[in-house]
Amino acid sequence: METTRKNLLILHLTVFVWGFTGVLGKIISIDAVPMVWYRVLIAAATLFAWFLITRKNIRISKKQFIQFFLTGGIVAIHWIFFFHAIKVSTVSVTLVCLSSFTLFTAILEPLIKKQPIQMGDILIGLLIILGIYMIFKFEGQYTLGIIFGLLAAVASALFSTINSTLVQKSDPAIIGFYELVGALFWITIYRLYDGTLLHTPFNLSTKNWFYLTLLGTLCTSVAYVAGVAVMRTLSAFRTALITNLEPVYGILLAFIFFQNKEQMTGGFYIGATIILGSIFLYPIYKKRKNKL
Repeated sequence: METTRKNLLILHLTVFVWGFTGVLGKIISIDAVPMVWYRVLIAAATLFAWFLITRKNIRISKKQFIQFFLTGGIVAIHWIFFFHAIKVSTVSVTLVCLSSFTLFTAILEPLIKKQPIQMGDILIGLLIILGIYMIFKFEGQYTLGIIFGLLAAVASALFSTINSTLVQKSDPAIIGFYELVGALFWITIYRLYDGTLLHTPFNLSTKNWFYLTLLGTLCTSVAYVAGVAVMRTLSAFRTALITNLEPVYGILLAFIFFQNKEQMTGGFYIGATIILGSIFLYPIYKKRKNKL
């Protein structure tokens, strides 16, 4: 019982830290692509150092390497879209749109795993679509941010569905490491192509370096390892409910840090309530369905 309480607290702190990534994305004064490049570089280096300290064997097969490496490209796209959405809109808008990944997972998972789509998934999806419509209607000035937030949700649903299959045969920490390496590779190729990598790549302000280090270590590698460790001892139902608090924590933190800049219309909050209510209902529906 004591171990469960400890792990619940760790998971809440982990999800809280994940929610803080949106705030950091707004504070860091560089574009989304270089920001993600620094993030994955720092996170991969930190994880590699952790593997060295713990003497963990990270050898994998050629097939696994290719799978993780390619999936890392999707992870990179997800983070780039996520941070770009924050740059062109607000943290609140981006996080609410990102939380719609439940809808896209309900669509993509059956297609990828060749399973039938459940009627309950469709109903939850329709509620989320209604919430997205409300946000589009009342926050039209953030249309570009909404679109990129939704694209980030699609990418999140895609790599989460792929990882749910990969994790059955491989250590999650090792999957995460090689996906970070893959993400770093693909973003590096892109930055070499557009010429930004060769233009004083490490010439950043002290403030940016501090927040990027927080983003790459605490919010990525440390939170990832901690989250995976406790999720192995907690039920999928509890894990899903607590993980769904990420946009709630993120929006609250955004209000604390940015105050009036995060003020939205009443229509936004109605739409956000519909979306967040739907994603909290989803694990409850899944749990009852599995009992039948």
